[in-house]
Amino acid sequence: MFNSPALCRLHQNFSNRLKSSSSNIASFALRLYLAPIFWMAGMNKLNAFDSTVAWFGNTEWGLGLPLPWLMAFLATATELVGAVLLVLGLFTRLISIPLIITMLVAIFAVHWSNGWQAIADASAPFANEQVLAATDKLARARDILQTHGNYEWLTGSGKFVILNNGIEFAATYLIMLLALIGLGGGKYHSLDYWLRKKLEQKTTQKN
Repeated sequence: MFNSPALCRLHQNFSNRLKSSSSNIASFALRLYLAPIFWMAGMNKLNAFDSTVAWFGNTEWGLGLPLPWLMAFLATATELVGAVLLVLGLFTRLISIPLIITMLVAIFAVHWSNGWQAIADASAPFANEQVLAATDKLARARDILQTHGNYEWLTGSGKFVILNNGIEFAATYLIMLLALIGLGGGKYHSLDYWLRKKLEQKTTQKN
């Protein structure tokens, strides 16, 4: 009974509809989630562009990248333009590629040496020695604040943590961008969709 052709067709039709609608929603959600992240990152670089160039080029306390002005300009422009295009759903697959490159540079040039975790948490998986050492430092800092400060006020907006600055966030954004390459901008809510429809109409009219 469970292998009947009618049941198989019903399951296939349901799967096809679910796949179409869920991928459309997923694409829209990914674009709107990533756009403000890249916009803020780009604006931070733009507002302190000279410092960004110095950080990109310095070999002692920075990234030590060649052509730092050009690299800083490309990173800033990619993030700002990328954010706008993601909101519009325009050239979604295309802009995802340079954004992926910026995430790869961030992963390997900035965050890799710190391990996986963005926030130090010794109880979480992939806790490295740096994270484990941060636990004692955080406990000591809390003791000092509880003894000499208004701890309830200081933690009123959230508990204190230590930024480990690992690859966690950059890797997550990278995976989301890879998903956008597969999904595209989505239907109805992206300019990619309407431009493709317009092109198809012109092609049909010519034929």
